[in-house]
This record gives sequence, C-alpha cells and structure tokens, in this order.
Amino acid sequence: MPLTNFTIKPGINKEVTDYTGQGQWVDSDNVRFFQGLPQKIKGWEKFISTTLVGVARDQHAWVALDGTRYDAIGTDRKLYVLEEGLAYDITPIRETEALTDPFTTNNTATVLVTDAGHGCVEGSFVTFDSFSTIDGLDMNQEFEVTSVVNTSAYTVTHTSTATGSTAGGGGSGNAEYQINPGPSLSTAAYGWGTGEWNVARAGGLGWGVPSSPDTAGNVTLEARQWSLDNFGEDLIATVLNGGTFRWDTSVGVLTRASAVANAPTASRLSLVSTPDRHLVILGTENTIGDNSTQDDLLIRFSDQENINEYQPTAENTAGSLRIADGSRIVAAERSRGQILLWTDTSLHSLQYIGPPFTFGLRQLGQNCGIIGSHAGVDLNGVSYWMSQDSFYLFDGTVKKLPCTVEQFVFNNINQTASENAFAGHNGEYNEVLWFYARTGSDQINAVVAYNYLEQTWWTGTLARTTWVDREVYDNPVGTEYDATAIATNDSILGLTNGATQAYLHEVGNDADGEAIEAFLKSGVLQIGQGDDFSFVSKLIPDVQNQSGTLNLDFEFLRYPNDANVVTKSTSFTSGTEKVDLRGRGRQFTANIVSNTKGTAWRLGTMRFDIQPDGRR
Repeated sequence: MPLTNFTIKPGINKEVTDYTGQGQWVDSDNVRFFQGLPQKIKGWEKFISTTLVGVARDQHAWVALDGTRYDAIGTDRKLYVLEEGLAYDITPIRETEALTDPFTTNNTATVLVTDAGHGCVEGSFVTFDSFSTIDGLDMNQEFEVTSVVNTSAYTVTHTSTATGSTAGGGGSGNAEYQINPGPSLSTAAYGWGTGEWNVARAGGLGWGVPSSPDTAGNVTLEARQWSLDNFGEDLIATVLNGGTFRWDTSVGVLTRASAVANAPTASRLSLVSTPDRHLVILGTENTIGDNSTQDDLLIRFSDQENINEYQPTAENTAGSLRIADGSRIVAAERSRGQILLWTDTSLHSLQYIGPPFTFGLRQLGQNCGIIGSHAGVDLNGVSYWMSQDSFYLFDGTVKKLPCTVEQFVFNNINQTASENAFAGHNGEYNEVLWFYARTGSDQINAVVAYNYLEQTWWTGTLARTTWVDREVYDNPVGTEYDATAIATNDSILGLTNGATQAYLHEVGNDADGEAIEAFLKSGVLQIGQGDDFSFVSKLIPDVQNQSGTLNLDFEFLRYPNDANVVTKSTSFTSGTEKVDLRGRGRQFTANIVSNTKGTAWRLGTMRFDIQPDGRR
C-alpha cells in the first residue's frame, strides 16, 4: 500500500481547534519557519562576559569613523556603551557636590550621608572621592542609595562593618550623583500610597511631588525607556520624560555622556533626521528648560547640523510642530524619505521640506496606534508595528496584518507591561520579532515572529528585552533580564538585584551551553472515515540538518474530544530509516520535541504507512 505524506502548511495557526487545524501546525516553541519548512531556532552565546545593572530598554549599535564598533544599551538604572566586548558606564551626571564630614557610622555597614537637597531616590547611584577613611571604611567608591531618609540625608551600604560610631566624619570630598533611575516596571493606578509617588515626572529629580491618585487603575506609570541614535559618530540618548544627552566618541569610553546644551529637559524620545541632520525631539517642552511645560504631542527640532540650538530665528532652521491626534507621541522610526511618528492612536509623517518651515507634518492613519516606544521597525520603507490589539504595516497605506496567532498574543498579553514590547529584525530569516510580557509576568518573557516574505507566524518563550540585527556585528545581539541576579560589570557597593546579559544570536544550537527546549504540534491528521479506524504501522522520517535525537509523540483519538487518548512515543536520529509506531484510531496529532544539547533539525515531509483497520 502506498505511503501517506504528512504535508503541513507552514506557520503556526493558534486561532483554530486541533480538529479544524487539519493540515496545519497549531502550537510551537523555539521553532521558526523558513523557506516553507519548520526548523529549531539556532542558539546563542554571551556577547560580553559580564552583566549590566538593570533591565535593558533600548540598544543601538554603530561604527565610529575609525572603524571601532560600539553598542549602546540603556537600562532602567544606567546607560552603557560596549566597545569591542567590554562594557563601560557612561550614565550622565546630574550634579556634583562638595561636602564636608557628611558620613555618620554606627558600628554597622550602613552609613548615613548628609547632603542638603541631594535629590536622590532609593536606588540612585553616587560616587564619592577625596574623602578620608572613617571608622575603617573607605568611602571613595560608587554606591547605590539604600534608602532616602529625607531631603537632606540618605543611607548607603558598605561591604564592611564600621569599627566605630562617628557622627559627621570623612573630611572634605565630592559626591557625584548620576541621573536618577526610573521604574523597572510599568505600574497601574499610581498615586498616593504607591512606591513611585515621590518621583517627579521629569527624570525623578524631586521629592514630595505626587501624581494624582488613580484608584480606578486607569493610569499607568511608565517604565524607564531610552531612545538611542547617532549624530555622526556620537551617541544621542534621550531618557523618557527626562533629558537628552550626548556621548562623544572622541573623549573615550571613560568619559560619561553629558546633557545636550540648550536642549529641552523633559521629552519622550528623540531621533536624528537624515540626510538633513536635525535632532528631532518628541513629546517635549513648550518652554525649554521648564519641565512643567512638557507637552506629549509637541515636536521640536534643532538647527540643521547644530544640536545645541532649538530657538527658531530667521537665520536657522530650528522650529516646532504639534500633532493633533492622540494623547501622546509614543514612537518614531526613520523611513524612506520621511520620519514616521506614532501616537497612541494614530500614524503621522514628518518630512523635511526646507526653509522656511523646515518640516511638514501629515497624518497617515487613525486607530492604528503603537503599543510601545520600541514596538515598530522599518525595513526598506515598509514599517511593521504592534498596536494594542493587532499588528500593522505601512507601505504607503496603513494595513492590518492578517495574523494566525493574534488572539493568542493579545488575549494573553500583560497590558500594564505592554509598553515595554520590543520589535527587532532578523534579516537572515526575514523575520520581524516582537518580544512582550504575557499575563502573569511583569517583564518580557515571550516572542511572536512574522516572516514577511513567506507571511507566516510563530510564537515562543524567547525573552529578549532589546534586539539589534547583524549589521554592525556578525550576528544579532539580544538582551535578557534576570530580576534575581546581581550585575557583575560594575564595582558598586550596596548593589541590589536586577541584571541584563547580552547574547550573540544565531550561533550554534544551544542556549549559552544549555539545551534549547523546542516543540512543534500539528493539528489533527484524519486517517479514518465514519466509524472505521486506521492502523499506522510505521513512519519514514524526512529531516534535514539533523544532529542529536528528535522525539515524537503521537496521540491517537476516536473523536476530537476523546478522553481515552492513546499516546505512542518514539525517537530517531539522522541515521534512522524507519520508525515502528503501531497506533490505531480515526485521527492523530503529532508533537515533535527536542530537549537535549546540540540538537538541530529541519523537518521535511514525513511519510506514514496507514492501513484501514475496520470498525471498532
């Protein structure tokens, strides 16, 4: 009797039941579709050996004029630049204070620091220098602020215990305060009585500045975000609802980023327009330098080739515009001949038109807002993004992407953390990847991917908070957050949990030396008609590039909701010619599983020996 081909349509369809999913794949993890066939994703290894403080929220790679490769990573607590495999802290300094005898010890590792108007919040970072040793403690190091006592005092924690109790000591020295960290999580219903009420909106520099109470849970305190770009070979970094900073490559990795002169002090994001080279700052201040005037829909752009000039005059091209649709600008991407701007409800185009107006603004679509500041990508003039309940593309017209996993994604997304979703591009496999947080997790823990050439989808549990494609480096770089780990890159005393690891992807077959667990489940294959059963005696494998062992579980059923499922399990290697099954039923589903180190596979068309087996 001829063998029966097991032919399955590429892509995952989670919008159907197993029975209506006949001839389709209905579930998977860590399995992509490429050139019509499913294959286990490739592995990853550490990009740098150390971990970074906090959860990464943006990443940007570029090449300097001298050929040096850089990768900037902004976290909720720090700003880093990676130079050829080493990470350097370039977090901007907001203030440096000269202090005299600021330290009080009490025979413990906790040290009270007195500084009137310090502006710290819990988790801030301060570096002391030029102080004398006090009660055996060398305080000339970087510390994380353990607690804020009041506007004039805070505590830090040393690694050693003080040998005495001195009130006001340490001599004279300096306290260098980095810009305050932002929330690592998005928080619903913030206001009086929550952990973030005392953090001022523009960068967390104030104390006792509460947000309005929202007991109904209709307001979300946004997690710390960065927008990173280049002006020439220099890094431009804007912190959400805070300042815009520049890191000059010519000063070296041991020098921190500094505030862009004359730039607004409270903005949502920024990017550099090309080829005209204006620094465009979005969701920014009506009165530059007054963060209380921040307008989430206002656009400011610098003078051409001069990022230090924002006041328009007859002699420059600086200026401003305001978007009318939506409540806030959420995201921006450079596209072909324009900059695309998303609000929470709409899409707009910002185009350079030259003097006297410099830029023109027009609306491209309504009810197509973006879910987060990094939830969209532009590929050769076609933009893809994730909205609050759908996926979209813009290729001259706004279009909703047909999606076979849409309900699964949006019915299971953590809405509070949804703004942290991050879109990446994997050009090797023609994929747009969206990393997001599923219900039950405050941090990103899942991925949904779209192959834009083959128009197929897959889902998985790959958790990456940021991603850059293989343009600067030979492979994509993704970052993963561990809320329980202590960062290893910085020698910071009193450092609390939360660390990011950067990985180089599409390398080998394992997850940094550990097995990648992958599976692929089919819908029903109908093998019996009416009351008749069929008998499956053997399987002929067809697997390309296989290494390691591939496991298969077949579930034989009489009816779609049959409680008496008969499972037949088998496995095979690259040298297996056939597999004996001996399964009987009217239908069966196949589940392909790999969970050992070194495993790789690309599944072709499996064939089965199926024979009628009469009635039950």
